[in-house]
Amino acid sequence: MTNAVFNALADETRRTIILRLVEGGPQTTGKLLDGLGMTRQGAARHLLTLEESGLVKSEKQGREIVRTLDMEAIRGTQAWMDELNRVWEKRMNRLAAQYEK
Repeated sequence: MTNAVFNALADETRRTIILRLVEGGPQTTGKLLDGLGMTRQGAARHLLTLEESGLVKSEKQGREIVRTLDMEAIRGTQAWMDELNRVWEKRMNRLAAQYEK
């Protein structure tokens, strides 16, 4: 996992795109960006950032480009977040135990 993943996830628009892919599966670029109210240039920048991070893949199908999530990248990010959560839970439990004494 790289800093590029967290850079990609730091932006609300890119998180929205990720959620749309999670909820709707693979989608054409047009459908994916529908209603986001941005220029094609702005949208292209967001999609490029997501692709460079490894979270999203694109595939040309006829005249359309279909975007999909790279589930391996998502699982790797989730595993790291789960480990971080376990560390903080242990710390919070130790802190709570100190106050119970």
